[in-house]
Amino acid sequence: MATVDTEQEYPDIVGARPTNPLAANFKPFIPPSVRLPELTLPHLIIGTLLGIVFGASSLYLVLKVGLTVSASIPVAVISITIFRLFAKFGFRDANVLQNNIVQTAGSAGESIAFGLGVTMPAIMILGFDLEITRVMLVAILGGLLGILMMIPLRRALIVDQHGLLKYPEGTACAEVLKAAASKESLTVADQTHTTTGAEIVNEEAAGGGKVIFSGFGIGFAYQSLMGAFKMWKSDPVKVFDAPFKGGSISATIEPALLGVGYIIGPRIASIMCAGGVLAYLVLIPAIKFFGEHVTGAVAPGTIPISEMSPDQVRGAYILYIGAGAVAAGGIISLIRSLPTIWHGLKGGLADLRGGHAASSRAPRTDQDLSMKIVIGGVIFLLLVMMVAPQLHLQWNLLGALLIVAFGFLFVTVSSRLTGEIGSSSNPISGMTVATLLLTCLVFLIVGWTGPHYFVTALSIGGIVCIAASNGGTTSQDLKTGFLVGSTPKFQQIAILCGALASAIALGPILLMLNDRNNVYVPVPPSTELHAPAEELGRSEKLQGPQGQTDQNTYRVWQRLDPGGGAAQRYLVNDQGVPVYLVDPGINGTHKIRPNGSSVMKFDAPKATLMSYIIKGILSRKLPWALVLLGVMIAIVLEMSGIPSLAFAVGVYLPLASSSPIFIGGMIRLLVDRYLKVKFRHKNLSDVELTAEGDKSHGVLLASGYIAGGALAGIVIAFMAGVPNLVDVSKRIEDWSTANNPFFDGANANLLALLPFAVLCALLYLVGRDVLLAARPRHGKLQ
Repeated sequence: MATVDTEQEYPDIVGARPTNPLAANFKPFIPPSVRLPELTLPHLIIGTLLGIVFGASSLYLVLKVGLTVSASIPVAVISITIFRLFAKFGFRDANVLQNNIVQTAGSAGESIAFGLGVTMPAIMILGFDLEITRVMLVAILGGLLGILMMIPLRRALIVDQHGLLKYPEGTACAEVLKAAASKESLTVADQTHTTTGAEIVNEEAAGGGKVIFSGFGIGFAYQSLMGAFKMWKSDPVKVFDAPFKGGSISATIEPALLGVGYIIGPRIASIMCAGGVLAYLVLIPAIKFFGEHVTGAVAPGTIPISEMSPDQVRGAYILYIGAGAVAAGGIISLIRSLPTIWHGLKGGLADLRGGHAASSRAPRTDQDLSMKIVIGGVIFLLLVMMVAPQLHLQWNLLGALLIVAFGFLFVTVSSRLTGEIGSSSNPISGMTVATLLLTCLVFLIVGWTGPHYFVTALSIGGIVCIAASNGGTTSQDLKTGFLVGSTPKFQQIAILCGALASAIALGPILLMLNDRNNVYVPVPPSTELHAPAEELGRSEKLQGPQGQTDQNTYRVWQRLDPGGGAAQRYLVNDQGVPVYLVDPGINGTHKIRPNGSSVMKFDAPKATLMSYIIKGILSRKLPWALVLLGVMIAIVLEMSGIPSLAFAVGVYLPLASSSPIFIGGMIRLLVDRYLKVKFRHKNLSDVELTAEGDKSHGVLLASGYIAGGALAGIVIAFMAGVPNLVDVSKRIEDWSTANNPFFDGANANLLALLPFAVLCALLYLVGRDVLLAARPRHGKLQ
């Protein structure tokens, strides 16, 4: 039940009213004098669970293609739908503030997943084990630090800069929440926000929930039928012969990748796919052409080029070219962003200095968590960083100071840039690159160049990356709360809970995705490799299905590549002789186990970038000729006016990953063109047309594709490590190979495209049907 404070205004609070006229005259959807139920346990729990679900799907995506998509609007729509369904069975419907708590708690998972996927797999590439405690510590510390550092900036950035900093995703989410406000919320809402079409809008908002759930079910079923039951081939491919020997085209026809392409839009999707075209239809055929008659291996390759398949050429040469392009693209993106970052830093600090002091007598909509909690929390987190041995920062005052300096710097910058250009354009990767570059340069100056400091630098970069990412997410959530009239301290508690839960859950999921897809590759007895006794690590047995056939105990040997490539992990016997090469699920290259069963691999492009920055500065061991080719590609693109980072990621990724993203982008292009023609008479700007498209049913269906397909992929990856299920999967695969023309056979590559074509057609039709009808609006944003 809503209650109303007797005191309507707060004229005695110094500085309570902002000097910005737009902010001073703003009235939230729920007035400050009204108190509705807000931070309630069921809504906090559901938001936290949804955060873990969307965080897991985001982690899957960032490991696959280095991208994530915002979860706020899908979580808000799901929350509205769930509690509206509960209301039909006699339970109480959620009011607008409770739905906002759900989306606030649910949004933290995506930003934590991005930071983990960008930094933590680099540990394996650098030659260290991916330990659960290390991963969870980085996730928890970075997630909580970013939120705590953002809280003092709220009044300066969200309140005082209202109307000047747009926070596009936060504003769009507020519109969704207001459009579907419950009757209880409409009764007490400020009348300037209400319209007579509320019931129609409520029905449409509830319909959006059905679209997301339908997309989730379709994506999960499609991925399960394709990945677990082998109903059709998952990677149709065409390899060309002479005169275009080495060229190939392919597509990983997953619903999650199709959904990503639809959401990020045609431009970025096209640029990413163009990078894949360069790699697979230009560079690999060129290497095959010039190396076909070369006798012997060409370093860093280990077999003659004439004997290599396109994927082997990619693994030996293209990955280094792609990594160089990604590194250069990230640094160029950072340099181009420096004026914006500097502007954001100056504006953020100036606003903070002129911000209002907190007051216990402030209106409900202006009450933050106590600064004692904020400062005490930051100090506690720093102490944990300095005493935790997993981070290699034990009583390292310099490392702690770097985290504080870079953390607050980039949380401030991220929070402001999110308000100016939105979360999707926020250069978090560039900020992480800058953190690692500066940290490694400091380490180089003080002489900290040993492998031990690789993990220290990466821990600093990982914590700052997650903090900056979560700082931007928190600012979007607080903007949504500002517009709908939420209580900031309740939102801050909700996102702290959501971040903590997601950090705890996503660490084990990351390790599971890696470990369940390990392949133990037998090392030939004739090998000349021998592990030095001082480099041997802990004892370990084979895990998963291969552990059934070999139950011996081995010692772990992390062998650093003398040429600067990724470290290799071996299991060696008591004499130091390697018995197995452990090919990991993340950045691994062996997709078939010795028994013939297939496994899933993740390329983690941005984690490779981070490892190369650390290795290139501290150890100065890289195949520089190939890396510099990639750098030159990025420079040529920038000189041509093309954003190099998206293109470079496409060069590094398999073309199979970027081609379905391109298809999704083309579907979005067709839908957007239809929208432009349909609303031509309304004279909408490009920004307004994009905003309409971002709230359309097509985007909601694509979000469902992503969540359903990614979670099915995670479940399948988990099954890949269960011995009994692996045997069942192998029998299914053998049957499909012998009897299913959609999975294997002369026409399997073409037939497998038919289910994907149905998926594409459904996405196009849902997007177009929504745009056919003019959607009533729920009031006007002040």
